[in-house]
Amino acid sequence: MPSTLPDGDPAPTDGALPPDALSGLGPRPFGVYVHVPFCATRCGYCDFNTYTATELGGGASQASYAETAGGEIELARRVLGEADVDVSTVFFGGGTPTLLPAADLVGLLGGIDAQFGLAPDAEVTTEANPESVTPASLGALRAGGFTRISFGMQSVVPHVLATLDRQHTPGRAAAAVGEARAAGFEHVSVDLIYGTPGESDDDWRASLAAATELDVDHVSAYSLIVEPGTRLAARIARGELPMTDDDLLADRYELAEEVLSAAGLDWYEVSNWARSPRSQARHNLLYWTGGDWWGIGPGAHSHVGGVRWWNVKHPRDYAARLAAGSSPAAARETLTRDQREVEEVMLRLRLRTGLPLGALSERATKAAVAARDDGRLDPAAYEEGRAVLTLRGRLLADAVVRDLVG
Repeated sequence: MPSTLPDGDPAPTDGALPPDALSGLGPRPFGVYVHVPFCATRCGYCDFNTYTATELGGGASQASYAETAGGEIELARRVLGEADVDVSTVFFGGGTPTLLPAADLVGLLGGIDAQFGLAPDAEVTTEANPESVTPASLGALRAGGFTRISFGMQSVVPHVLATLDRQHTPGRAAAAVGEARAAGFEHVSVDLIYGTPGESDDDWRASLAAATELDVDHVSAYSLIVEPGTRLAARIARGELPMTDDDLLADRYELAEEVLSAAGLDWYEVSNWARSPRSQARHNLLYWTGGDWWGIGPGAHSHVGGVRWWNVKHPRDYAARLAAGSSPAAARETLTRDQREVEEVMLRLRLRTGLPLGALSERATKAAVAARDDGRLDPAAYEEGRAVLTLRGRLLADAVVRDLVG
């Protein structure tokens, strides 16, 4: 949840959506994202919309957050009207959602179910820091309907965790995974970060090896992005830490593919590997395939029927708007046909299933032929009518997208 909001058109105070946006509700997949903007400490690399204070004033506090967010769930039901919308996925992100009591998270899930109805096979995920859960809280989450948990493991190397300002000890992530399995979670994921200043090849290999030894069915591996304005960016600018170069990041990605695939985890999105299709993150797939979702919380983004909007960023402003009976939306935009086609290329090309060649313009088709011929697109998939990235293509995914949409 990036901390900087885009510009856009004014959003109506009641949150109303155009009839065209509402007309297709029901048949399309629908998800709910719940942003919990609190963290115990701010990591030096983090540019997300998060806050470390437990009490921010103006009605914005961890203690009252579940009640406040529940008001937006009720607003969402009013805005979407009588449409029969079964929620197929719910994702609690942050921040650190598990800083809230498990009862608050379960209560918010219950509010979503009461207003919309959860699909019988709904995927319900929460992110968590390893140190923010206990066997008791994990048991309460699982009993309350959560089916999936994603731990911010990041690394198992002490000096890498220290550079990232992560608070957990190297062994805590493994313990948390075991506790989640003991609580009955069917799907457990860990996130890793590569390219931290000072991280060696052996450090990264150790983190990958540790992740594959855990009882997890999903691993996400992300290249560290040094965001302007963060403590990490300031340390690099002062020369305290080295900047990681692109060639090294490419080597780290290739190592991730080698180790994770050897352990039975197959890539299904550029930064995500799963043991089976059942283990894939269905909520994220909803984003990548153009589904509808409502984002609850300060700074949260939503998309319904080609209309995209985003909430005010600060928890205090968010709480004040809801308390006044208004929508917390800061602004919105209605995507044009061209914009939607560009986004389809950008998102679907990152998936192992790829993009149907029929979705490409004549100019983009010529670019796809060139990408196939130079090894960035899979020739066999191309013959079957799909643009699918090779390993080399994944390393150059942004450039391939630019070629196809430029």
